[in-house]
Amino acid sequence: MNKDLKIAIGGDHAGFSYKQALLEYLKDFEIKDFGTYSPESTDYPDFAHPVASAVESGEYNFGILICGSANGVAITANKHQGIRAAICWLEELASLARRHNNANIVCIPERFISLDDAKKIVDTFLSTEFEGGRHANRVNKISC
Repeated sequence: MNKDLKIAIGGDHAGFSYKQALLEYLKDFEIKDFGTYSPESTDYPDFAHPVASAVESGEYNFGILICGSANGVAITANKHQGIRAAICWLEELASLARRHNNANIVCIPERFISLDDAKKIVDTFLSTEFEGGRHANRVNKISC
């Protein structure tokens, strides 16, 4: 895996514990924590928008968003034109999101997967290349 990747990470209170664990797990990368910074109740858009903006601007290569189901952060991030945020609860989904959809943000559902699975999903997401080809034609049709 390319250790030169720049990663933006964030999540709400329901994703706080996995975010903290992933920050430690990914300590060899350049990573920016966009919050939340405690398990106190928060609103997921307050963290999903800054992560999505950081990836959309090109300042960061990839984003990681974590909340209870991953739905809220994915819906929010996908409002940004340059973002392709994918909810992944299996390694295979992370691989397909990268290979076929050129996803640039992985959304983790903390309440539904183990921390070990979350780490495997992140590893797969960050190490899988976009295949291009026929998939590029499809990805190029996503933006409005």
